Amino acid sequence: MPLLLEPNTEEVKEKKLYREMGLTDEEFKLVERILGRLPNYTETGIFSVMWSEHCSYKKSRPLLKKFPTTGRYVLQGPGEGAGVVDIGDGQAAVFKIESHNHPSAIEPYQGAATGVGGIIRDVFSMGARPVALLNSLRFGELDQPRTKYLFEEVVAGIAGYGNCVGVPTVGGEIQFDDCYKGNPLVNAMCVG
Repeated sequence: MPLLLEPNTEEVKEKKLYREMGLTDEEFKLVERILGRLPNYTETGIFSVMWSEHCSYKKSRPLLKKFPTTGRYVLQGPGEGAGVVDIGDGQAAVFKIESHNHPSAIEPYQGAATGVGGIIRDVFSMGARPVALLNSLRFGELDQPRTKYLFEEVVAGIAGYGNCVGVPTVGGEIQFDDCYKGNPLVNAMCVG
């Protein structure tokens, strides 16, 4: 079996391999400045994951900043595990929503299940008891075998994780459109 070597630092830069990992030219230059040198292939991959939409919301963060985050009844806005709103009578509602799009496109059951697990964890981390799950899903048309597989496995992953820990899925909605073919949107929410 031949030994496969990862690209060296110069190849990563010259061949712009960082683009295949989702980093822009500007982001790659920032990585160079942070490290004070060219990153190796593995380091480039680590930065690409840390700065991905999934981990850092790099594309949606500017849009999310447009939403109100403070108010009379907001006890905890963005920045912690989950949001907390005063609902009166000395009680609060804790909620978290998260997208697990790419993980679900790669491994649909586990991608969706770990998304649910993460939001349940975030509600627990705020000292609340998770009581309900909701979801909003988008898939391509079901006439393709891959899309049908993604659909079945994502739905099973969401249900499976919630059922294992006793948090019911009480609502959800789904739409099918060709623009989501191969790249589903998997949004899950937990309320506690």
